[in-house]
Amino acid sequence: MTNSTIVLVHGAFADATGTWNTVADVLIRRGHPVIAVANPLRGLHHDAEYLRTVLATTPGPITLVGHSYGGAVISHAATGLDQVSALVYIAAFAPDEGESAGQLDEKFGGRAQQVTQARPLPGPAPLHGPPHIELSIVPACYREAFAPDTAPDTAAVLAATQRPLALAAMLEPAGPPAWKTLPSYYAISTRDQMIPTAGQREMAERMKATTIDLDAGHAATLSHPGPIADLISTASTV
Repeated sequence: MTNSTIVLVHGAFADATGTWNTVADVLIRRGHPVIAVANPLRGLHHDAEYLRTVLATTPGPITLVGHSYGGAVISHAATGLDQVSALVYIAAFAPDEGESAGQLDEKFGGRAQQVTQARPLPGPAPLHGPPHIELSIVPACYREAFAPDTAPDTAAVLAATQRPLALAAMLEPAGPPAWKTLPSYYAISTRDQMIPTAGQREMAERMKATTIDLDAGHAATLSHPGPIADLISTASTV
């Protein structure tokens, strides 16, 4: 058996360091090769194409792991790539073809619209399409909504270092998802406010994913690195 390269993709309102450091530490100590990608968060197709450029120079087989919006990115980016052997979703969006993360957020009743603030993006707004803005979580809401399992000081740092998400990324419809053809795994957060648990279960069930439940909020990678690393290790052993 060979351990595949593990590629970690963060989602909105976080960065690769804040999302993945604890999980990456466990995986690296176990001997796994790990890459934590800086997800641009500019648009689903843009972000997926950027990820594909990383995957093109990464030795296979590859296990792709996505948290939150990062799940939509890995689903889109991995389609048709032979070197990707498995997908792992951590409290993540997994849209079907034609769906957007925003549609799923609306369907499942996540709190993103309630706790985010907008600011304009530079440059001319497009003639068609969504408003030319990006979103970030209001710092005072960050711990409760996004990272309730963390200490207040830790959550304050995460809020200060979060990476905003372009609204267009939430509204772009997905293409054919890779989870229809690849083995999929899903860590469900049972106290998640950003992607409620019932929505996570619905997405995991339609993927026929192997699942684990975590007594965690949305930022489960911070509070449950061991079980998440276990799930990734299982998916990456081919």
